[in-house]
Order: sequence, then C-alpha cells, then structure tokens
Amino acid sequence: MSTSPTPKGTPVQRSPSDGECEVPQTIQSPQHPDGHSTPIGVAQHKKRVSSILQSPSFREELDVLIQEQMKKGSSSSSLWALRQIADFMASHGSPATLPVSPSTMTMVTPINDMHGWEPSSMVKGERLMRCKLASVYRLLDLYGWAQLSHTSLTLRVSKEQEHFLVLPDGLAYGEATASSLVKVNVLGEVVERGSTALGVDVAAFSLHSAIYSARPDVRCLLHLHTPATAAVSAMKCGLLPLSHEALLVGEVAYFDYNGVMEEEEDRVELQKSLGPTCKVLVLRNHGIVALGESVEEAFYTVYHIQAACQIQVVSALCCAGGEQNLIMLDRATHRPNPTGTVGWAGSTFGPLHKSRVGEHEFEALMRTLDNLVRL
Repeated sequence: MSTSPTPKGTPVQRSPSDGECEVPQTIQSPQHPDGHSTPIGVAQHKKRVSSILQSPSFREELDVLIQEQMKKGSSSSSLWALRQIADFMASHGSPATLPVSPSTMTMVTPINDMHGWEPSSMVKGERLMRCKLASVYRLLDLYGWAQLSHTSLTLRVSKEQEHFLVLPDGLAYGEATASSLVKVNVLGEVVERGSTALGVDVAAFSLHSAIYSARPDVRCLLHLHTPATAAVSAMKCGLLPLSHEALLVGEVAYFDYNGVMEEEEDRVELQKSLGPTCKVLVLRNHGIVALGESVEEAFYTVYHIQAACQIQVVSALCCAGGEQNLIMLDRATHRPNPTGTVGWAGSTFGPLHKSRVGEHEFEALMRTLDNLVRL
C-alpha cells in the first residue's frame, strides 16, 4: 500500500500494531521566524499513551505477562509493582484517570484480586473465603493490631483435605489480598503458593495445627498479641468479668505457651486446656487466640477480647488501684446477647434470615473497607 510523503517537520506517528511506539517530535512554528520549536506533539503523545493504557488488550497482555513470570517463580519488586498496576486498572478502569497528588501516589490493591488467577486446587466457596480472610488482615492493620512478629490468622477451607489459608511471610497485613494467601496442609506444607513466591512460617502455624486437629468445629483462628491482650495474658487473674465486652467473650481457657508446638506432649496439653467447646484461648505471657465456626464469629470474638483487655488494663486496674477495688460482673446474672444488637435482619447477601454470630457486624465492616478504597 502506498503512502503519501510526510511533510518535513511533521511528527511520525505509528499505531501499536506497527510494533513501535510513537516518538513525539516538534515542528517549526511559522510564528517564530528565529527557528525556535514548539513542543505541540507532547499533548498528542499523552493522549495516545492514555488510549493505549485504557485499552482492554493492553490490560490482558499485562496480566498474561504477570502470570508467566509467577509461573517461573519470579518474586521481584518490579513484578509486584506490575501486579498492583494491573489490579488497580481492573478495578478503576485505567491508571490514566488517577490524579497525581501526594494523597493518591500509593495505590490500594483490591482485596478481591482473583481475576486471571484460578488455581486448580480451589474448592467450592474458596474465593469468598479468601476475600474474607484477607479482609480480616486489612481490618487488623486498620485498627493498629498488627504486629511485626507473627499475629497469625488462618482459615480452614477444606475439612476433607484439611487445607488452610494463611498470609505468607514478607507481606504486611495491609497488603493482604485474596490471591496472595497461601494454602497449606495441617503440617504447614504449601499446597497452593498463591500469587507470590513467598513462604510460610511452619513453626508459627504449628499452634493453629494443634487446635484445628482437636477441634473439627473450628473454621477460623485469629491469634492476637497486642499490648493489651499480652498484658492480660501475663496476669494471674486472667481476663476479669469487668465489662459487657468481657462477658461477650464467654468461656476462657488458659495455656502456658512456650512459643512453639514441636513436641506431641505440648499439643496434647493444649488440647486438654482448650476442651471441646471453648472458643477463647489465653496463651500465658503471649496473647490470645479466638476460635470461630466462621470468619465473622472469630473476628466478632477477637474484637470484644481486645476491647475487654483494653478496659481491664488501661482503664479499670490503673484507675482503681488494684483488683480488690473492682466490681466484678456475675456471669449468671448478666447475660449479654451473643449475637450483638442484631437478631433478625436483612442481609446484604440475601433475603431475611436469622444472623449468625458477628455476621451483620462483619458486613458493615466490609462496607467500611469498600469506602476506604474509594476515597
């Protein structure tokens, strides 16, 4: 196909199909007889770059590139940056619409980043469970309850295969996403690595493994050791019935934890201390573990444990001058509603039904996270 000659000084533009990017040039402006050039091609260049970034084909090619690099085991910072860009483009349409300002320089990776990533070992309902657990990691980061040392949060995704989800080493709680969670077996061995090449601390998972093995009713474990929970775990009196929040926690078990669960004797002793029904375990001088039949119940419990410990340590004991000056609540007389303030209500995920423990509160928190991302 013939082409007409290009006028002298006119920028040469090529489409993406030509295999080359446009090189913006300048033209001689007739208004400047002294020969000075005016960069009017810059605006055209920006417009063309914007259209390329907004094209679905570009996003697809970027996602394919990321998948190929992950299959090769790459875990470079540049690959992580590409993943953040791809995730942001998928949820916002294009980074070209992102205003450049100090408050928006840090991109928030969506929690539900499962597009283009479908592991063969995924079981029914796992996608939603991944999103829920990643959301809890984000919530702990939001509340300031994340520690540099392991505050492990795990979720059982398959009772038949005994598989569990956990955040890999090297990711902050605020970076947790659905695809970055690692699937392990009851021994802590990796079954599905997720979207990163990072590993799992098997020693930290051993505590969870011991509890899951003894309690088939437990679906989720949240291990918290904030200053308040660690302080209460170091008190001989343990968690006192001082507040409504403390009563909501229910039965509490105690265990002398040495940091690891390598010996079988330790596992047996822990399982005896926990019993068949207790859902709160205080690890002496270490923190607490909240157990739940669902993610919602586990977070509901851990939220009230943190509040109860904060009241006991920061407010009651410090102000009263000792345990002898405190008024204890009688558990037999004071019976708080374990489902919170919501009994029968409409769910955002379905029709009217009776709510499970912590379900509606958790849905409200999910809407809070959604609003934070949109800000």
